[in-house]
Amino acid sequence: MKKYKNLLFILAFIALLLSQYKLVMPFMYKVAASDLFMVDTKDQASQLPISTPLTAIAYLHCNNEIKSKLGTDAVVSFPEKALNAWSMGNYDFIIHGEFNITDQTSNTTSKNYTCRITYNNGDDQEGILAFDNWSIVGLSGLENK
Repeated sequence: MKKYKNLLFILAFIALLLSQYKLVMPFMYKVAASDLFMVDTKDQASQLPISTPLTAIAYLHCNNEIKSKLGTDAVVSFPEKALNAWSMGNYDFIIHGEFNITDQTSNTTSKNYTCRITYNNGDDQEGILAFDNWSIVGLSGLENK
C-alpha cells in the first residue's frame, strides 16, 4: 500500500477536481441564476447619491440616533440635509452626513458620520415616520466624540 500512496493521492485529487467541475459548480450556477435571492420591491438601488422623501426621513432617524448616543452633555446641530444618501434597494439606505457638536467648554467641532438604516415595512409606507419601523444597521463616526 505504501508503494501506491502517491498515486492514490493524485487520483483522489483528480476525482475531487472533477466532482467540483462537473457537479458542484453547475449546481451553484443554477442556484445563482434562479429567483431564490430575488427580492420583489418598488425601491430600486442606485449607485449615485439620491435625495428622496425616504432618504430625508432616514437622515432624520439617523440624526435622532446620534443625539441619543451622544447624550445630554453635548449640544448637537445638524444641517438641513445629508451630504449624500444612497438607496441600496429594498428600503435599505446609507446616509453620509455631518454634525456640529459643542461640548461643556463651548468648543465646537464638526464631525462626519455614516449611517446604514433599513425601513422594515417594505412597500407599506403608512408608518414611515415612526422610528420603531426603522432599524439602524450600523453607525460610524462617533468613535472619537
